Amino acid sequence: MVFDTTLEFAYFRGEIVPFSEANISIGTHALHYGTGAFAGIRGYLDDDGETINIFRLRDHAARLLRSAKLLRMTLPHSVETVAETMIELTRRNAPTGDVYFRPLVYKASVQLTPRLLGLDDELAVFMLPMGDYLDTTRGQKVIVSSWTRVSDNAIPSRGKLTGAYINSAFAKDEAEEHGADDAIMLNEMGKVAEGSACNLFIVRDGVLITPPVTGDILEGITRRSVLTVAADLGIPAEQRAIDRSELYLADEAFFCGTGAQIAWIETIDGRTIGEGTPPPVAGKIGAELFDAFRGRSGRYGEWITKVAVREPAPAR
Repeated sequence: MVFDTTLEFAYFRGEIVPFSEANISIGTHALHYGTGAFAGIRGYLDDDGETINIFRLRDHAARLLRSAKLLRMTLPHSVETVAETMIELTRRNAPTGDVYFRPLVYKASVQLTPRLLGLDDELAVFMLPMGDYLDTTRGQKVIVSSWTRVSDNAIPSRGKLTGAYINSAFAKDEAEEHGADDAIMLNEMGKVAEGSACNLFIVRDGVLITPPVTGDILEGITRRSVLTVAADLGIPAEQRAIDRSELYLADEAFFCGTGAQIAWIETIDGRTIGEGTPPPVAGKIGAELFDAFRGRSGRYGEWITKVAVREPAPAR
């Protein structure tokens, strides 16, 4: 999916400015050495047409600041101030549909040494309209990538660090060049890690299974949400290592993440998963989440930050 438009305002160097003015120097350290971290956050238009429902805003802000800590950043921000900045940016942009937020923390100095200390740190945020990152109206065609998921001992997997995503880009390109939608990456132990930029679940004999957070995966917020919903639905779940061959024997497989949402997998390496039809467990979990996203259910109301972006229509 290619995005060629953003919403009008961004947060840059401590204030909300027109997006066109939120520019960095060509010498910026993060541009040269990948010394940044980001979050991806969804905002869904409520069924009332007047409200944007931001999913797990404060959880995303907390993970962003933990990623910043990995990069030894010193920022004048808390979870609450990051969240309030994004709420105000939403009001200013007043989107008319679903949106994606990209908060970014980065080393802003013009400095030519690959280091972390002694550099200026900044926070920036922009927004853009966003529908489906993967086409969730159909099953995904997936391959197991020849590229190994970067090890936590090389680049910390639990941080959304900008430089690490070249690893994802190699895998995504490989998948698309083989006619697939996305890739599944193995870690250096040969165990299943995750998609190119999303977490992975399989179902075997009614049990929901996902790799552990010690398996070189991102500690996904949507992943955590899926496990919570599964528990509420009485679906047993395990967090354990998954072999490549288990993928082929799974009854279901699906990706999850801010971008991917809940995207079921039809084939892996040309092998049909289950019946090759929309899977029931993924479907039940996805339905619960989307009811929360759209404001149809109050069951997971604590995960939703509601931001009014236009006045209610007058009563008739």
